[in-house]
Amino acid sequence: MTDQTGFSARPLDRDATFYVAGHRGLVGSAIWRKLESEGFTNLVGATHSEVDLKDRPAVFDFVTGHKPKYLVLAAAKVGGILANSTFPVDFLTDNLQMQVNVLDAALEAGVERVLFLGSSCIYPALSPQPIKEEYLLTGHLESTNDAYAIAKIAGILHIQSVRRQYGLPWISAMPTNLYGPGDNFSRHGSHVLPAIIRRYEEAKSTGASSVTNWGTGTPRREFLHVDDMAAASLHLLEHYDAAPQVNVGTGSDVTIREIAETVAEVIGYQGETHWDTSKPDGTPQKLLDVSKLATAGWTSSIDLKDGISSTVEWYRSNLSTLRD
Repeated sequence: MTDQTGFSARPLDRDATFYVAGHRGLVGSAIWRKLESEGFTNLVGATHSEVDLKDRPAVFDFVTGHKPKYLVLAAAKVGGILANSTFPVDFLTDNLQMQVNVLDAALEAGVERVLFLGSSCIYPALSPQPIKEEYLLTGHLESTNDAYAIAKIAGILHIQSVRRQYGLPWISAMPTNLYGPGDNFSRHGSHVLPAIIRRYEEAKSTGASSVTNWGTGTPRREFLHVDDMAAASLHLLEHYDAAPQVNVGTGSDVTIREIAETVAEVIGYQGETHWDTSKPDGTPQKLLDVSKLATAGWTSSIDLKDGISSTVEWYRSNLSTLRD
């Protein structure tokens, strides 16, 4: 696809400097692995202790010093319903600061291709399903994560503004719920799938007779393995160029209850499951329309049960090093 930028689909230069912001996180680490497997030889990353992305001078020094040709902005402060509801100011200000600093530095350094990664929570809480890209800003956001969503919407507008003002072929993608190796399994900051994996794994290891999950179990969610997300990211960088954000997902969803049942089966937990209906469900359904992504030539390939199985294996192998 082409746009006013004049970009045409082509393979990225495997020898060019490529900065992955957030390369130690769930998405960033998967993108790093994908790029390595595809032959990229000059990958650049920095840990939080090396470069705090909220520190504008430090970000500018790093990005302008390395002068990457390509950049993926995968760094973000993320969390589940509890974290988003409890710390909305943190989710708003931290993400806005990181995005503005990295994108402004990328502009200063003349980065040719930038991919900004957002979240499907940018869409109205009661969007028609499946959610099309054009539904952005057509209704009220889900109140449990509206601060985070506003930050991500600002990122999309930042990308579009750079395209309009400077004509650079920068793009943005909005993934659905992601999971896989490197996920956050902490008690107070995890998203629904890793939280459920931890809950059932601990119940099995302790011999607990039951597990209690939040909500009613009826909301429907779409889940994409992070390795699929990484593959989609590279594909978009090489094949897509337009101002609107691109939804990235599988195009199918399941209930939270079905996810819990699958996790219990994979883990081998045979106790009872209860649902605490006093806890919030969040959005009733969130399924992305991925027809634009399919038109760009990419579809997901990792089966949900297989992906959960590999994630459980990774969790067990890394349990001693994970944050509590």
